[in-house]
Amino acid sequence: MNKRHINYWLLPLAWLYGGVISLRNKLFDWGWLQSKSFHVPIICIGNLAVGGTGKTPHTEYLIRLLQGQGWSVATLSRGYKRRSTGFVLATATSTADDLGDEPLQMRNKFPRLHVAVDANRCRGINQLLQLPQPPQVVLLDDAYQHRYVRAGLNILLTDYHRLWCDDALLPAGRLREPMYGRHRAQIIIVTKCPDNLKPIDYNIVAKRLQIHSYQAIYFSRLHYGALYPLFPQVAAPHPIVNATASILLVSGIANPDTLLHEVQRHGGQVIHLAYPDHHHFSNKDLADIERHFSELKGENRLLITTEKDASRLITHPALSDGLKPYFYVLPIEIEILNNQKESFNKQIIHYVRTHSRNSRLH
Repeated sequence: MNKRHINYWLLPLAWLYGGVISLRNKLFDWGWLQSKSFHVPIICIGNLAVGGTGKTPHTEYLIRLLQGQGWSVATLSRGYKRRSTGFVLATATSTADDLGDEPLQMRNKFPRLHVAVDANRCRGINQLLQLPQPPQVVLLDDAYQHRYVRAGLNILLTDYHRLWCDDALLPAGRLREPMYGRHRAQIIIVTKCPDNLKPIDYNIVAKRLQIHSYQAIYFSRLHYGALYPLFPQVAAPHPIVNATASILLVSGIANPDTLLHEVQRHGGQVIHLAYPDHHHFSNKDLADIERHFSELKGENRLLITTEKDASRLITHPALSDGLKPYFYVLPIEIEILNNQKESFNKQIIHYVRTHSRNSRLH
């Protein structure tokens, strides 16, 4: 955790950017720009930095928790890099072009979930609430800076390996807004923590982040699940991922270091094709993937990708039938650390229960 990733020569531009963002925040604080409240519980999951803090697996954790309590849940995001416009409600035939990769991923994993995208979050919430069976809880994915909606509960994520106190504003660093923006959050989650954190480490991080008395801080780590075939109808026998495996890893995520380490921990030869976050795979990309896979040695070959990338690859017209039997997906979930899972779950459930119109039913 240090500041080696700050481009100090860009700090003058970062100061200018910070001035504009600070003025915008003040206009909301003073009421000159209006934030709208809604009559259903709204939970915002976001961060101060651009990308890579694990918003999607944390959002999926909340979906499982709330659906497990019997609530009807919706997610709303802008649908980054989708090719549609306006409000779109996901259906069984939606594609990544309609929704973006992460909303499609959630739609595929949670069939009972209302998944919607709209850059205008106020309009999107209004549309969701007009459905014949409107959601009882709305999760705003990556909307911490979208202050036109007044969320009842703000969850702010920060990467353990790049805490906001070790970062700088764009373009010198990766912060979208100054660190004082953390004041709006009721919950702070330090994500992507290593497995060997000691009790003193939790206290040190909390102190460095300058947590307020009204804020709860939690720590989480990524947990990878079992591989599953992207095309089960044509899948080869389940691969044995060990020292004999030859693996082509394909990813288009913000920070693939943890993913690569996880695959290398189990496999033998690992070739990694890393693409930009939310990458739209071209025909040339698919040809490159096929070529690299054909060059892998040995009998035990497989191609691994993330759930997010799988949502874009599964319907790609240039994906060769010859690759499909070897394509596997590595799912990811989060685990709340430091024996705080029950406390975290209770805080979420308490907020939703006390702010629901039908709270007396739960």
